[in-house]
Amino acid sequence: MTELNAMVAHEDAEGGVVLRHEVVDDSFLPEGDVEIRVEYSSVNYKDALAVTPKGGVARGYPLIPGIDVAGTVTASTSSEFAAGDTVIAHGQDIGTGRHGGYAQMARYPADFLVKLTTVSTAEAAAIGTAGFTAAMSVDALRAHGITPSDGPVLVTGATGGVGSVSVDLLAGLGYEVVASTGKKDAHDLLRDLGASEVIDRVPGPDDKVRPLGKAHWAAVVDCVGGTTLAYALSTLKYAGVAAISGLAGSSDLPATVLPFILRGVTLAGIDSVLLPIGPRRELWARIESDLRPRHLERITRDVPVLDVADVLGAIIGGGVTGRTRVVVHDGF
Repeated sequence: MTELNAMVAHEDAEGGVVLRHEVVDDSFLPEGDVEIRVEYSSVNYKDALAVTPKGGVARGYPLIPGIDVAGTVTASTSSEFAAGDTVIAHGQDIGTGRHGGYAQMARYPADFLVKLTTVSTAEAAAIGTAGFTAAMSVDALRAHGITPSDGPVLVTGATGGVGSVSVDLLAGLGYEVVASTGKKDAHDLLRDLGASEVIDRVPGPDDKVRPLGKAHWAAVVDCVGGTTLAYALSTLKYAGVAAISGLAGSSDLPATVLPFILRGVTLAGIDSVLLPIGPRRELWARIESDLRPRHLERITRDVPVLDVADVLGAIIGGGVTGRTRVVVHDGF
């Protein structure tokens, strides 16, 4: 048996969750066709929920969190992968029901994996689930016919992982991007990513969310939910599209049907978890080409895996900007 370092979450007697460093052997890992030397993971809101009591995503403990896994194949019984291939895995139950990326080794079925070609494992982890979700969101807007000439695109929660990559991608494709954030110190960053305008959180304290408000946006990329999404829907232009992927603000949607039946608005749900492997690999191929973030290093910071608990605590409170890449194999 092979020993490996891992960050393992346990539920304690009081119902809390404790994340600690342990040395386990490879029998701790699930069965799978492909074994990976994990080099990098990342921090996502979902990772924080996995180590939060009653967070609603972990299926049980003990659990190695980390919904993003980027590294090099060390052994494979699948004809699709060979030792030395660089890969990324995310989605399905990785990091929530199946051990994830905060360990030096991982093992998964071949149909969980995407082979990397022009993107390094470090870049892939920085993109991760958040960047992939952003790419899905931008792709959804384009698939529904939204073009740069249609008008501005609102990005809510713009300093988060999904938001910041969305701003970068949309601006790179020629869209006029209006970035919404409550972080005053992040305005320069968002402009550097290509935002034409940076505004405060919406709705503002004096704004009333009407069933149908004045039309402003051709589309919105939203990962906030709640009244933010309700406001965005009510202020979309005719045939506007809302690509939604999160609930950082609330899972509620206090809206009416009026934007849908009077302006032909489309609500496009974005799910990166259960997306089949075929479309997943196709989108990663596009992330390596026309949907490649232009300013990835500008929004990415590194943290050793041993220090990841502090970042998980901060992201729950909205204290993390951009992407946090977790250095795994060399971080123990």
